[in-house]
Amino acid sequence: MKGSKKRLGILGGISAASTQKYYQKLTDLYYSLEKDYYYPEILINSLDFQYFTDLENEKRTTEYIQYIVSSIHQLQKAGADVIIMAANSPHSVYDEVKTRVQVPIISIVETTAQKAKELNLKKVLLTGIKYTMQSDFYQRKFKTYGIDVIVPDEQEQIQIDEIIFKELAIGKFLQSSRESILKIINGKNVDGVILGCTELPLLIKQENCRIPILDTLTLHVEKTLYNLLCKLKER
Repeated sequence: MKGSKKRLGILGGISAASTQKYYQKLTDLYYSLEKDYYYPEILINSLDFQYFTDLENEKRTTEYIQYIVSSIHQLQKAGADVIIMAANSPHSVYDEVKTRVQVPIISIVETTAQKAKELNLKKVLLTGIKYTMQSDFYQRKFKTYGIDVIVPDEQEQIQIDEIIFKELAIGKFLQSSRESILKIINGKNVDGVILGCTELPLLIKQENCRIPILDTLTLHVEKTLYNLLCKLKER
């Protein structure tokens, strides 16, 4: 990787807490694999989190797509060769976005579905913010892999959503909240759980859970770094 100019563009700030974790995991994993300091060059475009979530909650889809696309274009202009959107929810419009940009976007949903297939999971629970749990982009992708996706009931969705926005997004981690989410997970007849919000892995770990967890943040980081290392070694 010496002398490489390959650049990763991160669409971040959604939220700040998970974007920090992305950066840390990318650099830590790189060093653990390569044992040198020739880290990939990383560009971060940190979005207005409140505006972003307002667009989601108010279902202003056209503006939402436009905001994501224009932000990726800024990363392109800065020299990004590959993009990741450092959150699950913008992948609800992944197909619409990828046709409007000129660089590849590594999908967190595709990556997670591939891992679920590898683990031979048949039925999984999707957790995340309400926007994600009430959308169908995970269900559609997982169906192509022969995997069913279910979501918590309405009250459970509200509870998880509040924990994410009122606690995890600002770096607050409570044992009581961990126990609440685990109770929801353990109450479902599933063989795996998707942590479909990149803040959730900051609270829920595999050692906390009796069934396999799909840590979307870590899976996304691993796929991204694998992509970068392969591309760089081809140069």
